[in-house]
Amino acid sequence: MKEPIQKVLRYIAIELVVYAILAIAYFCLVLQFLGTWLAELFHEQRIYYVVASVLLMTGQAIGLERLVTGLSHIIRSGKK
Repeated sequence: MKEPIQKVLRYIAIELVVYAILAIAYFCLVLQFLGTWLAELFHEQRIYYVVASVLLMTGQAIGLERLVTGLSHIIRSGKK
């Protein structure tokens, strides 16, 4: 059976809020722990800076998406 549209929209809203919170937390942690190192790379070795930035963005995308997906499965299975 299909879930009502309101339930689906609620799940999407919950996932967006959780993802936003996790993305902000990740951004703050990267700035706190890697900010100085990234700034030095930017000014001294731009190629390594680009590679490090792309790896950080890819890691964020994959990691946070998997985390949010796992949390959404937990939320959905707990509601049944």
